[in-house]
Amino acid sequence: MAAKVMQGSSRKSVIFRAGPVRRFCIATIAVLLGASLALSQQSAGGTSTQPHSPHTSNAQPVGKAGSAPAPDVLLGKAQSLLEKGQLSDAEATLREDLKATPQSANAHFLLGYVLFREIQAQAQRDDPQPGAVYMKPGKSLVELREKNAKESLSEYTAGARYQRPSAFDLKIVSLDYVLLADFIDADKWLSLSLKMNPGDSNGWYELGRTKYSENRFAEAIAAFKQCLLLAPKNVKAEENLGLSYAGLGDDPQAITAYQSAIAWQADAVRKDPEPYLDLGTLFLDQNRPKDAVSVLLEATEIAPSVSQAHESLGKAYLQINNLPKAQIELEQAVKLSPDVARLHYVLGQVYRKEGLTDKAKVEFDRCAVLQGTRGPNPNTM
Repeated sequence: MAAKVMQGSSRKSVIFRAGPVRRFCIATIAVLLGASLALSQQSAGGTSTQPHSPHTSNAQPVGKAGSAPAPDVLLGKAQSLLEKGQLSDAEATLREDLKATPQSANAHFLLGYVLFREIQAQAQRDDPQPGAVYMKPGKSLVELREKNAKESLSEYTAGARYQRPSAFDLKIVSLDYVLLADFIDADKWLSLSLKMNPGDSNGWYELGRTKYSENRFAEAIAAFKQCLLLAPKNVKAEENLGLSYAGLGDDPQAITAYQSAIAWQADAVRKDPEPYLDLGTLFLDQNRPKDAVSVLLEATEIAPSVSQAHESLGKAYLQINNLPKAQIELEQAVKLSPDVARLHYVLGQVYRKEGLTDKAKVEFDRCAVLQGTRGPNPNTM
């Protein structure tokens, strides 16, 4: 549901309204709430995710005039608690503040941000490892994400009755919509945020991700390129640029982007496995399993807990008929993600090729159970 602009008695009030929650089918919460927020701390032009900038601004409330209000002690306390990572205490303090000063735009905006940050904190607690971006979110995180994202939007709506939201505020609004899988509204408010602050490299990265989720690959490419102009050698932006080229079917450009993202982190202590995994998967799609093996080996070394890396490496070994190594990698993939039906099916194929009929039957039966009553069909997995 698109956000609406409602006509008030003397001013327009922005309503950030959450529509029906759609199935959130991409397990990238850690990217949205971890890596991407870290990117904005490095943005050109001084853009930061720290809330004190947008929420202690000198902007006057919309439609209000008169003397400046007295300093809000509780707001300052909440800000301090937020900076210390004490999110639940910051939330409680802001709710107490709003009981006394319900027209405080800054308190509403800051509470909206705290609610958003609580989702980030829960995602990091669930799985602090790099492989978290690949994991299916647990029930508690799904429930918190939907509850807090909606409440966050409500707080930004309340604050917008009294003061114009900043570019930062609108970016958090857009990320709330992303978490609710409402990419149309995410696109709308993030685009407006960037009109207000075009120097926000993280904002361009987020817009690229949103455009990609809408299958608007050419626009995603433009956004990622703008991010890279502002933040050169940004590995995540370059990797996502490659994904967008792949979405257009431009494999050569996608390969170039993945290779650049890999090269840029050659000396990094902690490497991002995604460019390696993306490149290896593309090589598999191009029927280049030998090229895929070398890249995917690096992916598994960087992120040994990521089942997709072991799965892709196992498939590459299977294509070159190296069955013992294919078996090892696919068994590891199944161990890491035991409830993924296709992994059992592919492992069953390997066992069958090795003449291990009983083991193959176990895997095919497990695949059928995970799929419900249907028999294993590789075309549907």
